[in-house]
Amino acid sequence: MRRYMICFILSAIVALSSSPVFAASSVFEVNHDFYPYYPSLIKWNKSNAGFTDPAVCAGCHPRQYEEWTGSVHALAFQDPIYQGELNKGFKAVGHEITRQCEGCHSSAAVVMGEIKGPGLTGLSPLALAGVSCDICHSISGVTHWQTPSHEPENGSFILTPGVDTQNGLTLIKRGPYKPSEGCGGGFHECTESPLHLQADLCASCHQVYHYDSHFPIEATYLEWKHGPYAQKEIMCQDCHMVDIETFKRAADSFQKPTRQEYHHYFNGANYLLYYLAKSAAEKAGDKELAASLEQKYEMAIERLKSAADLEIFPVYRNNRLTDVKVRVKNIRAGHNLPTSLTNVRQMWLEVTMRDEKGNVILTSGQLDEKGNLMPDTRRFNSDGMGRDFHFAIDPWIVTSFSRHDTIPPRGYKDVYYGVMPMKNNKRILIEAKLRYRQASQEEAETLLAAVPADINLEAIYGLKKVPALPIVDMVEKKMFINITQR
Repeated sequence: MRRYMICFILSAIVALSSSPVFAASSVFEVNHDFYPYYPSLIKWNKSNAGFTDPAVCAGCHPRQYEEWTGSVHALAFQDPIYQGELNKGFKAVGHEITRQCEGCHSSAAVVMGEIKGPGLTGLSPLALAGVSCDICHSISGVTHWQTPSHEPENGSFILTPGVDTQNGLTLIKRGPYKPSEGCGGGFHECTESPLHLQADLCASCHQVYHYDSHFPIEATYLEWKHGPYAQKEIMCQDCHMVDIETFKRAADSFQKPTRQEYHHYFNGANYLLYYLAKSAAEKAGDKELAASLEQKYEMAIERLKSAADLEIFPVYRNNRLTDVKVRVKNIRAGHNLPTSLTNVRQMWLEVTMRDEKGNVILTSGQLDEKGNLMPDTRRFNSDGMGRDFHFAIDPWIVTSFSRHDTIPPRGYKDVYYGVMPMKNNKRILIEAKLRYRQASQEEAETLLAAVPADINLEAIYGLKKVPALPIVDMVEKKMFINITQR
């Protein structure tokens, strides 16, 4: 009996050490039978129907394919920043947890069991295609209420690329409008899907929660849902699947685009991905793709520059200037500014004050010689922390925010800069910039240094070292302010 008990205990230890261990929670209960790919919350209505390579879709949908090619959806899995983060997470917590990330970045490959970890070697074109045509157009429903948080999170959608019938296999593709006669050309059936007109379609992957604690590391959907754009029925698609001018009109007037104005751009603020992918296209000699990526890069930059505004106000006490107030406004983003991984993103104010002779009397928000923000910088983002309440930045560690300072849709934040008493000056010049980059220089170097061995940054992107991360000046304002109040 004693020998039997020892064997039983050893077997249990081995089983635990070789299987994913998720802490049981009375708050966030998980049905592992319902979610077989947990912590990815994808569900797959499995049949003999496989997923279609985007190159096949291009045969009948060349315009949509060209718009999608080079988009952040198309590049979602090959993105070297993502692959660096994935590789770090794989080494820290294992593939059973990093599958959460893969579930949204290459859904078809996850449910087909193709992806075993970080890297690109040996993967099919479908896996490398990331969020491909057949992912979005095979979504037949969502399970937002059934998730552990009872909110959209971590790929909580249902994939049904086709069904088995008595007459054989039938591929089914879903879209937002009533299909025209002959839709699918005999290759697939077409079904109208009201879900494809709703933000709930996007919510599944644009709500990223900690794999175990279910803390919203990214809450883009909820930021939208709890703001004025949801109330005015302006959806994600109305801003991110249109050109810049249509985006501005929808954001300013809450006027929905027409059917003809939608495109498969999926354009957002991730200009760094376009920047890197363009370098890869140029290195490969693909001028057409490089031109497309340059266009998408410029679109992302213009989108950022259109999203915010600044206002400058003097503050007087006893008729003397004591402070300068800079108001940072979110004027067009339907979610918070910034959004996504707000503990990684950096948006900040750079302010310079000069006297009448041009001498600098105050600076804030400058970069040091290593490209890092100075300590006194006024930032609009978040600071993450782990279960021990210490600072953390890695998504598998962050279970809460110690500081969350983003700007809601149509909202603003005020920042005050004190002005020292000045003699022999009648006015001062204030220069304010709202600046943005997708990560700190240090974090970008860390992630790119962590890419899997099969991603050669020099061979693919021409990078011998990590360059200075591109910074976008979203808004710049200058104003002369009188020292005394008239």
